[in-house]
Amino acid sequence: MGNQKLDQLKKEYMDTPIPQELDFLVRKTLKENGVYSIPNKKAFRRLGAIAASIAIVFGIFIVEINSSPAFAKSMSEVPVVGNLVKVLTFREYTVKDEGCDAEIKVPQVQGLKDKKLENSINEKYLKEGKELYQGFTADMEELKKNGGGHMGISSGYEVKTDTDRILSIGRYTVNTVGSSSTQMKYDTIDKKKQVLLTLPSLFKDDQYIKVISDNIKKQMREQMKKDKDVTYWLDDPEIDPSEQFNQIKKDQSFYINKDGKLIISFDKYDVAPGCMGVVEFTIPTDVLSNILVGNEYIH
Repeated sequence: MGNQKLDQLKKEYMDTPIPQELDFLVRKTLKENGVYSIPNKKAFRRLGAIAASIAIVFGIFIVEINSSPAFAKSMSEVPVVGNLVKVLTFREYTVKDEGCDAEIKVPQVQGLKDKKLENSINEKYLKEGKELYQGFTADMEELKKNGGGHMGISSGYEVKTDTDRILSIGRYTVNTVGSSSTQMKYDTIDKKKQVLLTLPSLFKDDQYIKVISDNIKKQMREQMKKDKDVTYWLDDPEIDPSEQFNQIKKDQSFYINKDGKLIISFDKYDVAPGCMGVVEFTIPTDVLSNILVGNEYIH
């Protein structure tokens, strides 16, 4: 996708209005704190139910790149990938008030030679942030009408792998409403070939689904045998078979670590109780060697 579409997404992102009743409060807060960026409401995932009975007032501000001394300092500490490619925070949303706590950081990749690839990745990140924002907007409007409650969201990113060949960026979203849920998404880029890797692209055919799934089940059983506090939804007669882990998805979340190993990731509650959080499995390369397309990424 071209620069024109990316610029349009940025414009839409910046131009989204906030309710008039919040405008004075937001601008006053910004002025008092020496921040003069455009105010918007914060993004938040749509809630399944609305809590009841106290009205809430919330202050929201947007911190843009270099818009305040503190944020400018954070920009000097962004992770640098190789000598040319870097990952930085394009937008940061913060909400801190009674019953409402949100922090959303939207990453941006800079320095890829393939600008079509770079723009498509950044457009995806902007879209994700906008969807969080729209969900939050709707939920806060409902909350104002029906009362208050406690909710929170934390969304950000980290560079998982930074080598001469591989850039893996992990993006997390933690939603808190009573209990919490955590989602992880990854992008793994071949910096030399300037391509975005997918799980199917690493293998000769769909046989990888069964091979990887069988190895993960083996690891699950070994872990549960060694530690009674480790639990996976596998081989449990008290759990419906349809709810137990059977196999990975064709496009299961993954990344490649600095040692060239394939890491398969599951979100909180996907394959285990919430106390296990996000779980990852390192797949031994010898298990995959016969079905890999090549060994340039996984070795």
